[in-house]
Amino acid sequence: MPFEPADGLSPDDLAGVEARVGAVYRGDPFVGASRSGRVGLVCSSFNGSVTKRLLDGALGALEAHGVTLGTVTVVWVPGAFEIPLAAERLAATGAYDAVICLGAVIRGDTPHFEYVAGECAAGVQRAMAATGVPIAFGVLTTDDVAQAVERSQPQSSAAGSTNKGPVSDKEAASNKGAEAALVALGMADLLARYMPQPAGRHAAGSSHAAERQGLDR
Repeated sequence: MPFEPADGLSPDDLAGVEARVGAVYRGDPFVGASRSGRVGLVCSSFNGSVTKRLLDGALGALEAHGVTLGTVTVVWVPGAFEIPLAAERLAATGAYDAVICLGAVIRGDTPHFEYVAGECAAGVQRAMAATGVPIAFGVLTTDDVAQAVERSQPQSSAAGSTNKGPVSDKEAASNKGAEAALVALGMADLLARYMPQPAGRHAAGSSHAAERQGLDR
């Protein structure tokens, strides 16, 4: 069977590692009854038709993995450059287990692409490090529109679909919004179960309650 980089870890893979080391921690993207699944999404309005496809994929994956969409917050920003600030503000409220960033930066004839794509990625990483909240990067950086469309394919598990089974790794790879949703849920579970927030970091009920109330207005 050929090697597929997009394939996930199999039970045999995990068992083989567990047999060799003292402990193995891995997050579960499925939100069960004991988890709240509080998720915020930050979406870029620029190249909005692509972002909407990513958002549909993300919402479908969230719903298929147990998240009640009525609890999800979606924030629209002008473009990819503005995503990190909004993502950090959402994460800092302590009201979300994870944040998902979605958008598309498509290469043109100027260096603008490199500046926007690079700063967006770096800003999201800084926001995640500053808040301790998982922030998944679902921003496409492609050479042309065709590549963006290829990476935002409609999902059989899209919100409203009759297929509510978990999204496979291979299916998620065809829609980076869905893939980012699974990353966010898995990381949220990993941190909650095995690596809880150190004292003094942003958490629900912290001094950021005023910011959280502002978002709810």
